[in-house]
Amino acid sequence: MASEKRIGTRDDYRWFTTITTRWMDNDVYGHVNNVQYYSFFDTAVADFLLECGALDIARSPAIGLVVETQCRYFAPITYPDRVTVGLRCARIGTSSVRYEIGVFRNDEHQASAEGHFVHVYVRRDAQNRTTPMPERLREALQALLVAPAG
Repeated sequence: MASEKRIGTRDDYRWFTTITTRWMDNDVYGHVNNVQYYSFFDTAVADFLLECGALDIARSPAIGLVVETQCRYFAPITYPDRVTVGLRCARIGTSSVRYEIGVFRNDEHQASAEGHFVHVYVRRDAQNRTTPMPERLREALQALLVAPAG
């Protein structure tokens, strides 16, 4: 189809983390089950937030809630593959951020899957009312920001 987006490469992403697949990640068809990709997304975003010091899991007054995710699959991953997850930021709002994510098998340059993950920041102590994201996070996200595809 002419309207399909091109499959991303490692060059399209700004920050990376590595995750090892587990035996239990494979399904009866012999590849990593689709639900695991969402776990890869969640782990990569959490790794980034912890690494940049923008998240204290137990005490951060503002927390990000996932409000939207999507994944497109291109090539299978199987145990015992090593997965590298790349992040970039497509949009930084006042209280939300849209991460775009690439999942790469072993040392492959082209993504096996790509998707997005939207966090909305809420006050932990205010019944999940939206709040501006912390300045430390906003600064860290700037390094991931890419121009919109046009």
